[in-house]
Amino acid sequence: MTQKVAVLGTGKIGEALLSGMIRAGWNPADLLVTSRRQERAEELRSRYGVTPVTNPEAAKSADTLILTVKPQDMGTLLDELAPHVPADRLVISGAAGIPTAYFEERLAPQTPVVRVMTNTPALIDEAMSVISAGTHATAGHLAHTEEIFGAVGKTLRVPESQQDACTALSGSGPAYFFYLVEAMTDAGILLGLPRDKAHDLIVQSAIGAATMLRDSGEHPVKLRENVTSPAGTTINAIRELENHGVRAALIAALEAARDRSRALASGNNS
Repeated sequence: MTQKVAVLGTGKIGEALLSGMIRAGWNPADLLVTSRRQERAEELRSRYGVTPVTNPEAAKSADTLILTVKPQDMGTLLDELAPHVPADRLVISGAAGIPTAYFEERLAPQTPVVRVMTNTPALIDEAMSVISAGTHATAGHLAHTEEIFGAVGKTLRVPESQQDACTALSGSGPAYFFYLVEAMTDAGILLGLPRDKAHDLIVQSAIGAATMLRDSGEHPVKLRENVTSPAGTTINAIRELENHGVRAALIAALEAARDRSRALASGNNS
């Protein structure tokens, strides 16, 4: 049976999802999009062959609704959708920090809701998307969500109670790596390298290290030890990282991100 999927509030992540689904074999005729700006909607139609609709039209005609608006805009969107969403629609939320109960309270009773935290590498089909079921979502709903988000990377099912931790690790995770590369590039300049060469050295090192972590099956401690020879350059660098509390700072940073996700879930936007 043909399934119609609507992406509501189609920004960068929403567009990445559309593009990935089409490359994975979805028929553009079965994909609907909504956008605040008409010119944006027409741009998506021209680029992908998808059908722009209004939010109420999407709610009435799509089997699955993927809500990709910003968390602060979700309440307004749900007010618009609620009168038009039948209880058999699957609603997938991509908004950070908002629990499935928030949607269940505002939509028709028994509406299945799935919460997803993806990240910006969806733009290059390398996302990590973490999926949690709401009260009324079935194994079939989770499998359908995995099929959609699997088009732009890997998926992982977790209990919703772990979503805030996953947001801290993988949702915000790319920013930490970009921050680290920025700092290492500055260090390379301090050591006498041109910025472009320092950047190339660090980025390729990061790609190589990430690939080894993914493909070798080795623990990161083992991989680090393989680079760390006695009295060598690496162990001196590691000593300075430990002396400056980098490990403790990372743990504290992730806790802060987790706590902020919890605050957003409780309605604290300040």
